Amino acid sequence: MRMYELLDKKRLARKLSADDIAYAVQAYTKDEIPDYQMSALLMSIAINGMDNEETAAMTKAMVESGEIADLSAIRGVKVDKHSSGGVGDKTSPVVGAIVAACGVPVAKMSGRSLGFSGGTVDKLESIPGYTIDLPKEKFFEIVNTVGVSIIGQTGNLAPADKKIYGLRDVTATVESTPLIASSIMSKKIAGGADAILLDVKVGSGAFMKDVEKAVQLAKVMVSIGGSFHKETIALITQMDSPLGKNIGTSLEVIEMIAVLQNEEQGELKELCLALAANMLYLAGKERDMETCAALCEQALSSGKAFEKFREMVGAQGGDISVIDDPSLFAQAKYIVPVAAKQSGYIQSFRTERCGMASMVLGAGRETKQSLIDYTAGITLIAKRGDTVQQGQPLAYLHTSDENKIKRAEELFLNAVTIGQEKPQPQPLIYQRITSADL
Repeated sequence: MRMYELLDKKRLARKLSADDIAYAVQAYTKDEIPDYQMSALLMSIAINGMDNEETAAMTKAMVESGEIADLSAIRGVKVDKHSSGGVGDKTSPVVGAIVAACGVPVAKMSGRSLGFSGGTVDKLESIPGYTIDLPKEKFFEIVNTVGVSIIGQTGNLAPADKKIYGLRDVTATVESTPLIASSIMSKKIAGGADAILLDVKVGSGAFMKDVEKAVQLAKVMVSIGGSFHKETIALITQMDSPLGKNIGTSLEVIEMIAVLQNEEQGELKELCLALAANMLYLAGKERDMETCAALCEQALSSGKAFEKFREMVGAQGGDISVIDDPSLFAQAKYIVPVAAKQSGYIQSFRTERCGMASMVLGAGRETKQSLIDYTAGITLIAKRGDTVQQGQPLAYLHTSDENKIKRAEELFLNAVTIGQEKPQPQPLIYQRITSADL
């Protein structure tokens, strides 16, 4: 009767106890509860919600379903950074290098891409020789000597989340704030970091389309972090346009290098510096944001951050020559311009469609089994607010498969709106949320 009672309680919008939630999560993970009962519980949660105590209990149950990483062998305060995903989001390696150059260790386990949202490890694997599969001893050694290492997700972290997410994906229960928050935070807490920085994307290229809902999600996640005694900060950042100029894998690495070599200004650099400053703050490097920001600026402008990135790539088997000279990266067989159909201002992007166009070209995965073409992707020539003339290239499509060009071009042109009025500028960072804001 236990699961029936829980279903009846949540159907009536009553609060579940921590024991109720632990039972449901543990029993489902052990295959003691059928999919149809867990689906019913997830739908009741999606409809009726959960309060912060219930959401924290859900997170705790999922953390305890598997291993909890022990990072004690790494010296210093470990701060993890998580992005909720977007198009052209290539901040983690740049931020990691900046933070490491400031003397704070960065031990990051990242995921692969699926769909239009790119994965950090796929981008790093486009560097010839770079390995994301390291024994934990080697991982710890690189962090302790170089200061930063980014590898693929290892161990059996939060297996309940993986199983429950698979069910949410096919039962229309993905869009639930408590379920999203517990999913993200269970993996971050199981990852063993001392503090957590969240980059919550909002806009047409993000899962959260509305700023108010993104703020709500961020506050729940910051609250969860606090319940686990981990200082947590969230930035609500704009994803109504692709971040930076390049979308893809090696194309994004080339842009990372440009930022680290002080050759690239603009929104990507600005966001990387903001994220890095918040990581220093969480690590206790300095207790005011202005000083943290100044340290990050110095690490970048001095070239120390680039050297840290270079050292990390070398320590993980990567070919340093392509870092020193990005023109050595393999290029796509076909590089094709996409021309503007009319003159005017670029008013907006349907950013998710830009990501889909990049995926069609071969830069992302439609399924977990899809192979990535490291040369594929999109280089943007014009951004939101720029003026363009009819026939002027808006972007270049990169691919090794000529048959993919037409569909990708259709998707990209459908993603760009050109009009006669210049759009109002948008903030890059909408809000910073700490425990004091709860």
